[in-house]
Amino acid sequence: MTRPAAAPGDRSGMRDAPAYRIWPPLALGVPLIAGFVLTAVVGDPVALPPAPTRTVAIVLIVAFAAWNGWAIWLMGRHRTALLPGGATSTILDRGPFRVSRNPLYLGLIALYVALALLWPSFWALVLVPVGVAGVWWGAVVPEEKYLRAKFGPEYDAYCARVRRWL
Repeated sequence: MTRPAAAPGDRSGMRDAPAYRIWPPLALGVPLIAGFVLTAVVGDPVALPPAPTRTVAIVLIVAFAAWNGWAIWLMGRHRTALLPGGATSTILDRGPFRVSRNPLYLGLIALYVALALLWPSFWALVLVPVGVAGVWWGAVVPEEKYLRAKFGPEYDAYCARVRRWL
């Protein structure tokens, strides 16, 4: 059983951070690599057309870099945790955080899809929902529990305004 996050100013020794079940890049990376391995070992049942998939992949990589860069810049500017598992000091509700409560995870999902298209790996694309489910169960649920415990009504109001994904 995980201990709840400490309230601001609490010196009880509780950790002020989400208790992740799975580190988000690992939750997405394992299905991606499994898809690559399946493609290499058994082949893909469907061939992905090279020209459009490469173009889509490049667009997704550029979008990932811009989107996640913007989100990380805002997090740094507001002095809140930059890496998963750090303490959150404020609820951000501007930039990408105005559109999604989980912009960094959305960016990672876009990067996953881009890498699967660049390989190309049909199986990696098929396994995208497994990675998303892993991020949701392993990171999003514990993070929401932590934020709700730490910020209470302020976080509930944010959830009412901004969707979890898009």
